[in-house]
Amino acid sequence: MRTIFSTEHIRQQDKFHFWMDFVRRTIITNDALPACRENFDAELGAMTVGETNIALVKTSTLSVTHTRDHARRLDNDDVFVFMPLKGQKFIEQDGRCTILAESQLALIDPRFPHRSRFSEGCEALSVHIERQKLENRLGTIHPLTARPIKPDTAEGSVAAAYLTMISSQAGNLGQAAQGMIEAHLLDLIALSLTQATGRSLPRPSRTRSMIRMKVRAEIQARLSDPSTDAEAIASAAGVSVKYANAILADDDTSIRRLLQDGRLARCRQALEDPAQLHRSVSEIAYGWGFSDMTHFGRRFKAAYGLLPSECRRRAPGRARSGR
Repeated sequence: MRTIFSTEHIRQQDKFHFWMDFVRRTIITNDALPACRENFDAELGAMTVGETNIALVKTSTLSVTHTRDHARRLDNDDVFVFMPLKGQKFIEQDGRCTILAESQLALIDPRFPHRSRFSEGCEALSVHIERQKLENRLGTIHPLTARPIKPDTAEGSVAAAYLTMISSQAGNLGQAAQGMIEAHLLDLIALSLTQATGRSLPRPSRTRSMIRMKVRAEIQARLSDPSTDAEAIASAAGVSVKYANAILADDDTSIRRLLQDGRLARCRQALEDPAQLHRSVSEIAYGWGFSDMTHFGRRFKAAYGLLPSECRRRAPGRARSGR
């Protein structure tokens, strides 16, 4: 998993301040308090599977509070699934408290206040899922928050093992596979969450599930082809555009939107990658299927709130490289 922030080379007195500034800018606005500022260290890794982001947080003992005011200022509608790989993580939401041990999962809804605490040396995965994708599988999710999913159940064991396996393969997953892997991961998380409450899981037809995965896989495989359109993707998946979009509507999306969002996400990753500072903004955009720079810049700003050139200037290593 690619490290996107570390306190390793920051002066000790500045480490916590820099860590909180980065977390608030890139993940979520919270208040936090370390057990000892003089010994605080932290690191954040990140990867993307399809459209789902996965983070790996490594930190010293740290208490985190997410208030109603923080919840009101959210700029996205993701929900979080946490799973420690090492150490423990305490979470509390809506009157429910649990201590997650290694390979135990739990859901948190950032629309509502919650508290958490990382144990010393804790390493925890955080899966950031678009709310609509999970609610399409589960219905209302708030009653499922802060309920531990333990690996001693079949559902919990499979979900934990699959998430661990995915996180260990960061950078090795092909684009065509990511859409299918993402769908499997969300299905497993939904299944394991229902086990915690005994809620029955809606079961879409196998045919629709297979078509959904195939359409997403075709999109991921063709992101760099500027001639790709909805008709080509639907045809490759063996269905009509109308039927493919009807199935994708379950996830509140469409072929055209997935194609655009996928290309924009790949461009942003490239613009923020220090290893790709030698590539121009236009080279990156053209490489991911955009043929009109004005259109690309407009869509990028609408998606991320800044121009591609501004995103590039914020890339780690930019100042050092002088590019």
